[in-house]
Amino acid sequence: MADLKLCVWNVEWMNDLFGSNDLPPAFRPDAEKPAHASGSTVKKRRDDLAGVINDLAPDVVMVVEGPNRSGELQLFFDVDVQGDWLCHIQYSKGQAQNLGLAVRIDQGKFNDPPFKAFDTNNMLQFGEFFVDTDDDEIDEIYHFERRPLYAEINPLNGRNFSILGLHLKSKGIFDAFEWSKWWAVADANRRKILAQATQIRLQFLDPFLRDPGTQNHPLLVCGDINDGPGMDASEKRLFGSGVERLMGSIWEPALCLGNSLYDSMSAADRENLNFEAVRTTRFKDPIFNDVTHSAWIDHILYSKNTPQSWVTVGKVNERLPDDSLIWRKYRHASDHFPLTAVITT
Repeated sequence: MADLKLCVWNVEWMNDLFGSNDLPPAFRPDAEKPAHASGSTVKKRRDDLAGVINDLAPDVVMVVEGPNRSGELQLFFDVDVQGDWLCHIQYSKGQAQNLGLAVRIDQGKFNDPPFKAFDTNNMLQFGEFFVDTDDDEIDEIYHFERRPLYAEINPLNGRNFSILGLHLKSKGIFDAFEWSKWWAVADANRRKILAQATQIRLQFLDPFLRDPGTQNHPLLVCGDINDGPGMDASEKRLFGSGVERLMGSIWEPALCLGNSLYDSMSAADRENLNFEAVRTTRFKDPIFNDVTHSAWIDHILYSKNTPQSWVTVGKVNERLPDDSLIWRKYRHASDHFPLTAVITT
């Protein structure tokens, strides 16, 4: 068996650090201000992103809001991050935020090649789809703005496992609207998250966990779901929650996914379904006087089709191994906290 450390992290607009897609992969000038972080510089963001990864020392990184090209992610890990890595970006047409995968290959933990990536642009499950999200007997058309990243990881000592990286539709509303319009946009965003989660569950997860060829194969589903446990005001009107749809139906317990952060909550919090202690992002609300909100929207989910627990020690890393606060030591990194878990196959 092999113990691998997984990191799942929304690195926040990494594409801002790189130059034009028409040129070979290259960083923007060190002193340039990133488009979405005017209070920082390209070099400060690079240093702080790499500092977090170096301190956490993962073996596998699922990158959310990565750059446009595999060569750009590879450049960052080659130049700024300790060790040797192999990187991959799942390209999504018209997007400046893409999902990426990085696997460390200099510590003898993986076979060659360390992973096989599948282009989800060629997978029908992740193309345009129809679903009735408002129970009016009319199917609406939806798509994935950011195509999921799908790969099979190939450890040296242990079973292969599959990983599905996700970045679902944002709930964020950053423009001022009249209240009825604001609620209409909020409801529409949540309908889209629910539609995307439903498509993944019905067209990918259920078949994967039922098919004799894959039903016993370990599977991770991780990333920024933009949704947490329970239902907010909009979701109550829709009678659905995105992350709970992904995790599965109580009527099909063999197909349900575990949640590593839930597993790591205290026994009392699990018993009382008290999720307040778990937060994976902090952000200021520009509509409501920059009030700071905290939310649990990033997740590490896993299949329960192995003889023993294989995803353990789920953690939101607000503090680093030296006990320093991540947002104080690396304040130019990201508004999301990195998640980690131990994978044993």
